Amino acid sequence: MIAIGCDHGGYELKLEIIKYLEEKGLEYKDFGCDGESVDYPIYAKKVGQAIIDGECEKGILICGTGIGISIAANKMKGIRCALCSDCFSAEATRLHNDTNIVALGGRVVGPGLGVKIVDTFLNTPFSEDERHKRRIALIEE
Repeated sequence: MIAIGCDHGGYELKLEIIKYLEEKGLEYKDFGCDGESVDYPIYAKKVGQAIIDGECEKGILICGTGIGISIAANKMKGIRCALCSDCFSAEATRLHNDTNIVALGGRVVGPGLGVKIVDTFLNTPFSEDERHKRRIALIEE
């Protein structure tokens, strides 16, 4: 199950990503918002908590730039959220960092690229390389 959430700056991109998830037959839970002006930390916490609780395996967060919502998510123990504006970064963060949330900027990436970033993030496994496991353990300390 994939958790998805956004603020008003990410609402339009969230709709495009939900379309992609539905086309691929991927289960998701939408934690909001519905387009109204809101505070992004609320949605970062909802998505992060769903992952921490085991309700969802991975998450997608979107705000205007992706910066604020990724900072808010990364304050939560057990969350590794990466802000990605390209597919190379989305692939690398899964391979090397075993990130569990990808953050996007709805005012930074268009819908086509946003969907490709999400596709890359969701379909790239963690490398299981010992050096990456060691580095993740250092982050978690």
